Order: sequence, then C-alpha cells, then structure tokens
Amino acid sequence: MTQFTEEVLVIIKRIPYGRVMSYGQVARLAGNIRGARQVVRILHSMSEKYNLPWHRIINSKGKISITDQRYAAIQKELLISEGVEVSEDGYIDISTYRV
Repeated sequence: MTQFTEEVLVIIKRIPYGRVMSYGQVARLAGNIRGARQVVRILHSMSEKYNLPWHRIINSKGKISITDQRYAAIQKELLISEGVEVSEDGYIDISTYRV
C-alpha cells in the first residue's frame, strides 16, 4: 500500500459524524493536490475492507456524485441519518457541513 493510500484511509476514517469532505480535499490533505480520482478508486476498492465512512465524501460542488441511483440514495439516507441536510437533487451546503 502506498503512503498516499494509507493517508487517505486515515483521513477518511477521521471525518466526524455529520460532516463531509470532498474527494479533492482528502487528496490535498493526503499530499497529492491532483489525487481526487485516486481517492475515488480507493473508496471504491477499500471502503468495505477498511469500514470507511464512504458516504461522507462528496464532490467539490457539494453534491453526491455517485451515478448508481441505488448507492446515491443510500449515501443520501446515511448523511441525513447523521443530521446532514441533503436537497432533493443531492446537494449539501458545504459551508455548513465540510470539515
């Protein structure tokens, strides 16, 4: 496992309940300002294995960006269950909920 991947895992695990981060924000904190797509791949391949709170990661516009409708609905419900307000079209007020 690369140092970047290890950092991403630690950062995601530390996102507090009821808060969100963007893919790019995680990548920057992990040391790669252009690593947002790598964060996507890490989430896709490692969320279950490492019990990551994957639902707390959104895009830089404050939107749920998962294209699979079933998983997008799951993400929305998980965020709502943590007290995060999510609009009908999947937007979150990042100024309120971002770490």
